[in-house]
Amino acid sequence: MPVRTWVPPGPYDLHRTLCVLRRGPGDPAFAVRGAEVWRACRTPEGPGTLRLVARPADGAVEAESWGPGADWLLERLPDLLGERDDPAELTARHRIVHAAHRRHPGLRLTRTGLVLESLIPSVLEQKVTSDEAYRAWRLLLQRHGERAPGPWERLRVMPEPRGWALIPSWEWHRAGVDAKRSDTILRAVRLAHRMEEAARMDLADATRRLTAVPGIGPWTAAETLQRVLGAPDAITVGDLHLPGIIGYALTGRRGTTDAQMLELLAPYEGQRHRAARLILLAGPAPPRRAPRFPVGDIARL
Repeated sequence: MPVRTWVPPGPYDLHRTLCVLRRGPGDPAFAVRGAEVWRACRTPEGPGTLRLVARPADGAVEAESWGPGADWLLERLPDLLGERDDPAELTARHRIVHAAHRRHPGLRLTRTGLVLESLIPSVLEQKVTSDEAYRAWRLLLQRHGERAPGPWERLRVMPEPRGWALIPSWEWHRAGVDAKRSDTILRAVRLAHRMEEAARMDLADATRRLTAVPGIGPWTAAETLQRVLGAPDAITVGDLHLPGIIGYALTGRRGTTDAQMLELLAPYEGQRHRAARLILLAGPAPPRRAPRFPVGDIARL
């Protein structure tokens, strides 16, 4: 059970930094228990579990790990916690961004270095509600993942690439995943090594690598690389809600398109994803005018 302590170079918010890795309530691979953050993942060295806890007395983060991937996780702990990220690179051009930046000085962009871990749940989130995607991720890990190393029995590690490829079609259906999304995941895991190489590329090359796979478009690539690379400019385009939220927060107007959102965020070139994160933290979201999109369940068909 290796242990490591990391001291952040400035203000730091452990939960806010790592919350983007959590795929909904009940995520079998990520959990928060009091002041602790737990993460289970499949590293190049095998399964690993990481327990993180912030120490308010000295501002440090203490980490301990278990499993074959334990040393790999601790070696890359500073990247995971955002050591290479610099929030000061953003210059606020709007009052709401300035206020959010000042209110959340400890927000840093995590850099996991693991592509499939973020790519697969991002594919599951294509064209469905968050609740549907979270349910699919939860059921697939519970049924086809493996128990994570360490003391917490609830945590699960996602399957290895061959394990994803062996999931039968009816299990995808039972999890509510249509053939288009499951086929995309199967194409990606067959190219697992090529996909993981994107973690060592710059944003443009990594985007080209991921989007070369049919079924992976700019939306999925951005959602993945925000987490894998800690890319501050990986703004999500093609999202159902994001343009409306950004547009309403910055202009007070509804109906913002992707093109208009990019125009509004142009002053943050190089930091557009960070600016969007801060706007989402600050709100306000546009008032809802229609009922929430109904949750589908193809498993009942």
